[in-house]
Amino acid sequence: MENSKIKHHISEQFNKELVDIHNKVLAMGGLVERQLELAIQSVLTGNMELAERVIKQDYPIDALEKSIDQECMTILALRQPRAFDLRLLIGVIKTIHELERIGNKAERVAQMAIKLARVNNLHSHYEIEHMAELVKGMLHDALHSFARMSIEDVSTIAERDQQVDREYEGILRQLIFRMMEDPRNISRSLEVIEIIRAIERMGDHACYIAEHLVYIINGDDVRIVKLEEKLQE
Repeated sequence: MENSKIKHHISEQFNKELVDIHNKVLAMGGLVERQLELAIQSVLTGNMELAERVIKQDYPIDALEKSIDQECMTILALRQPRAFDLRLLIGVIKTIHELERIGNKAERVAQMAIKLARVNNLHSHYEIEHMAELVKGMLHDALHSFARMSIEDVSTIAERDQQVDREYEGILRQLIFRMMEDPRNISRSLEVIEIIRAIERMGDHACYIAEHLVYIINGDDVRIVKLEEKLQE
């Protein structure tokens, strides 16, 4: 679909406004992807400078969210869009909220990385590496789908979210066992638990971005569909 459905208006100015918003969402997504990457690296390497960079990047992400949100509200008020255009603007507002939440979680991971590095930088934190790679892939694919305005990869993203949940539960069991086995592991394990909880939530938000895209393209609220399926079981 690319931008073809966005550029379907007689008004070139309206086309430009929607394409501009679409591109700004992708720019915000790129910043959040980088923030997530650096946050994970800071944990795995104990590099406090990387963690500090993540924390500093949170402000421009928040500022971009506010700017995009304001642009969407202005278009809603002045253009009174319908059908796809209306869904696009609503979906964008929801998507930038998910990106902002991922950025906040990445900042929290960076804060915990600093705390872990100051206490003990001998641990490799290997248990979170695969889970983090899954979440980074989910976010990348969700943003790539948004860039193309395509929902063909949404089901794959949802499947990986379930895999992330399983990894989270497995790591959590391991950490609980370690704390029971040796009380000296409690402090470090609790901090790692907070990190994996943040990573798992980032995966949820990436999945929500894909769900918002389904709404934009098809008008289907995937969350409602899931609830109806559960009620019918």
